[in-house]
Amino acid sequence: MCFRDLRVYSSALGGRTSYYRDRYGLEADCVLHLNDGRYALVEFKLGSNGIEEGASHLIKLKQLIKKVNEEKRAKLREPEFVAVITGGEMAYTRNDGVKIIPIGCLKN
Repeated sequence: MCFRDLRVYSSALGGRTSYYRDRYGLEADCVLHLNDGRYALVEFKLGSNGIEEGASHLIKLKQLIKKVNEEKRAKLREPEFVAVITGGEMAYTRNDGVKIIPIGCLKN
């Protein structure tokens, strides 16, 4: 349900969604792409138990992008933000920059 909802919301802004998985096994449940090149990495964890796992995956992806850029093998744009969409009730930004967004925030 979350991926479909994000697809609908992003298309209203001229964006699109995709899934990401690389050869190292790193993945993001959803990549939100905007037409201007900005993007966000999103994990879906409906139980609060999965927030830490989802945030960990996203942080690893961000670190990989930074490492590639530092080694100058390529110049990859970094995500505008990373977020875990959860079944919880409170939105907040963790100290590591990962945004925690309750699924209920997507309805409007």
